Amino acid sequence: QVQLVESGGGLMQPGDSLRLSCTTSRLTFSSRAMGWFRQAPGKEREFVAAINWNGDSTNYADSVKGRFTIFRDNAKNTVYLRMNSLKPEDTAVYYCAARPGSDIATIPRNYAYWGQGTQVTVSS
Repeated sequence: QVQLVESGGGLMQPGDSLRLSCTTSRLTFSSRAMGWFRQAPGKEREFVAAINWNGDSTNYADSVKGRFTIFRDNAKNTVYLRMNSLKPEDTAVYYCAARPGSDIATIPRNYAYWGQGTQVTVSS
């Protein structure tokens, strides 16, 4: 069974930085595009960032552009989300997802595998 495991969430203050990690086993990681999504209470899951198979193409939601960075290390089967200048509205469960193919997508239904999520709370 394919597993994606997120880590790195926590309780943060506005303006803090945080790095989320997502690692996988039993998955051909290096050939797949990867994405990060988030879901706040009472809201639908929304796109945050995505990266293509080799990391030379990325895409970000407007709400995080300039503050968040997605990057990957294919040797470690890991994708990261660096989050700077955190805001209370960034509070959500963050999910890692893997595409069936190598190109970027921003819609959840275009992702084949999902992690269980990691909670990020930004509060003063």
